[in-house]
Amino acid sequence: MAIKNKKIYIAGAGGMLGHAFYEHFKKNNHLECSDKDKNEHWLKELDFTFTDKYFEEVKNFNPDYLFHIGAITSLEECELNQDLAYKTNYLAVEDACKLSNYLKIPLIYISTAGIFDGKKDFYNDWDLPNPLGVYAHSKFLGEQTVINNAHQPYVFRAGWMMGGGPEKDKKFINKIIKQIKEGVTTLNIVNDKFGTPTYTHDFVKNIDLVLDNELCGIYNLVCEGVTSRADVTEEILKVLKLSKKISINLVNSDYFKKEYFAPRPYSERLINKKLSLRNLNIMRDWKVCLSEYLKTNFKI
Repeated sequence: MAIKNKKIYIAGAGGMLGHAFYEHFKKNNHLECSDKDKNEHWLKELDFTFTDKYFEEVKNFNPDYLFHIGAITSLEECELNQDLAYKTNYLAVEDACKLSNYLKIPLIYISTAGIFDGKKDFYNDWDLPNPLGVYAHSKFLGEQTVINNAHQPYVFRAGWMMGGGPEKDKKFINKIIKQIKEGVTTLNIVNDKFGTPTYTHDFVKNIDLVLDNELCGIYNLVCEGVTSRADVTEEILKVLKLSKKISINLVNSDYFKKEYFAPRPYSERLINKKLSLRNLNIMRDWKVCLSEYLKTNFKI
């Protein structure tokens, strides 16, 4: 099932996830999408940290749903610009809650597996978060704000996001693809970080299903399967048929500590326990999703 004939406002829609939301929900609903970076013809220019403008735009559209999905997602940028990180990732979420209550509509918020400290190998929906850095802490505060204050709160925790193609993908997979295109013969990959990929298209479809069932709350929402950065890299090379041409050199995180200095948990592996118990888990295996993503978006 899917929500239909609804007015949906999507704030912070200029990235890989916003594109997936737009492509999915535009088919059966009336959308208004905004971002401070107007990089698509279907986007309106709006910085949602400008509270008055955010309120004006959303109230004028009068949506049935408010998707607040934008954030500063660079961990290093958050550490270097802490005030901006909290203003964007936390205070703007308080504003979104106020809008949700004023309009009496559901608020959809995207959180992250990074809110956990990594001391466990796997985390279900009701494990207690313990964020390590500014990014994780600001996102966790956003979670708490939505759950405790929004009219109808929906929080979806994503893992290692993949999607958007070469233009919008600023994450791990596109960084590997760029190195491959530059002609590297050896990839230096960390062997001490574990997580679960999340394919944007599956993620959005599963959110639609939860909304259609009107089941508020917090949900882990990641692909099926167990993996690490090294596993993902091996699968990329396998799908692109480059395993014999490019080798993987396993290193620990200290190898990249100058570039990636923000604290990161050892494990960000999530389990979609709540979705599974409700028989609403439609997420596919990460290898299936990765293969689809690569074959659809990248030519090597």
